[in-house]
Amino acid sequence: MPTPTERFGRALGDNAGAFDVDLRPDQIERLGDYYELLMKWNDRLHLVAPCSPEEFATRHILESLLLLHYLTPNARVADIGSGAGLPILPCLIVRDDLNATLFEASPKKAVFLRQALRCASSREPAQLIIARFEETAAPAAEFFTCRALDRFSRLLPTLINWVPAGSTLLLFAGGALLDQIEALLPSAQVYPIPGSQRRFLVSVRK
Repeated sequence: MPTPTERFGRALGDNAGAFDVDLRPDQIERLGDYYELLMKWNDRLHLVAPCSPEEFATRHILESLLLLHYLTPNARVADIGSGAGLPILPCLIVRDDLNATLFEASPKKAVFLRQALRCASSREPAQLIIARFEETAAPAAEFFTCRALDRFSRLLPTLINWVPAGSTLLLFAGGALLDQIEALLPSAQVYPIPGSQRRFLVSVRK
């Protein structure tokens, strides 16, 4: 019987094409290391909702890797409310050219993130800021990502005002949050997430 990590790796390989993502065996192995680490911490920190290895591969990893279609070479990326490391950790594992700053308000989750960042292949070490984003200065990044920020709907206007002019927001959203984003940012481009009727990746340049 295959182990959960083996099932996870197989699901990545089987479903990567649907997300237009090409993964090498060594990248799948490093993503498996990240998956195992997250599962070890999940009972204590509730980083993600319980799910099968197959669902984690598609719903969390491959969905996160959709960002790679929009991040330019050597991009500087700020990830807001990193939590479990999604979406930025999978991107750092697959792309070694990215320069990332992670914002996480929970010190306990920050301990996990420090360990998880060891799975990354980035040439430049990622910076981890343990604070609420709105209590800090925005970094000099070209892209700002967010997937599961606490009180996202309430904090969205603050996030939009906080990011520097000229940068690009890459937000994962569904339902009411998507309606709110489009109301606040009429120029937003909305891309459906493969296999989902209710979740979208939104890209908008401020």
